[in-house]
Amino acid sequence: MARKAAGRPPEETLSLWKREQALLKTLVVDRDTEAWQRDPAFSGLQRVGGVDVSFVKGDSVSACASLVVLSYPELEVMYEDCRMVSLTAPYVSGFLAFREVPFLVDAVQQLREKEPRLMPQVLFVDGNGVLHHRGLCSRGKVQRGSGVAPIPTLSLNCWTHCLTSPASSSSAPAGFGVACHLGVLTDLPCIGVAKKLLQVDGLENNALHKEKIRLLKAGGDSFPLMGGSGTVLGMALKSHDHSTKPLYVSVGHKMSLEAAVRLTHGCCKFRIPEPVRQEQEGTEAKGMPPGSLRRACRFRNYPLTFCHGG
Repeated sequence: MARKAAGRPPEETLSLWKREQALLKTLVVDRDTEAWQRDPAFSGLQRVGGVDVSFVKGDSVSACASLVVLSYPELEVMYEDCRMVSLTAPYVSGFLAFREVPFLVDAVQQLREKEPRLMPQVLFVDGNGVLHHRGLCSRGKVQRGSGVAPIPTLSLNCWTHCLTSPASSSSAPAGFGVACHLGVLTDLPCIGVAKKLLQVDGLENNALHKEKIRLLKAGGDSFPLMGGSGTVLGMALKSHDHSTKPLYVSVGHKMSLEAAVRLTHGCCKFRIPEPVRQEQEGTEAKGMPPGSLRRACRFRNYPLTFCHGG
């Protein structure tokens, strides 16, 4: 998802990012909040979404921010929005969300305003949720009205939602990755799905970890990712019978880890869950081989298709 840009933000900006991140972290909910999440067959779930920011080859600023919505359980594309954006905020480890999430929030907001009937009931994010660097120490408390100033990259509506929403009553999540950040700002259930293990809190891609992967036999098999703190940060999931590499699933917002893993497996025709795979097929067209360009930066409205340039 990320590509590094040169430079580092001023210390004042970095300090504001830390304060904002601490505030948003208090709003993460790491339990099931919707009836369909507790149903064995996810009855009531009709739309699943996927988001990503993919870069043009050789360019650390120009990128394609995408949102795709699929029907569930058919996993057919209902809506697709891909747009070229310029990521001017520098990349800082642990603060990727401040570089990419504003564009994804904007895509969700536009869909909510223009086609609310197509709003996804859950978002898959190509990245991590609570399986993340930030916040592995004890949970900090930020009082509402304590003078924490909004960061310019966030819309007023997002901050209004954050400052008026009740704080999570669930146990404190271990970290705060991009899936958590996006979930809180959009108020949607979010799942973090990463292709590589983020080695935090003592987790290592060592011989023991590789042996656990080898013991995953069938699609749906998984094992917990327990950090040195004793917290289960996510699950390593064999998403497909023929997949040799696991996915690393973690809670983003408004969903339990158990439901997140089940739904991720249920959305996999191949190794990558369809909401993520479909939107990456679109965004990878920018700077990728000819032939896939037809999917780039277009708007599709189910059941009719409308293309708006690109």
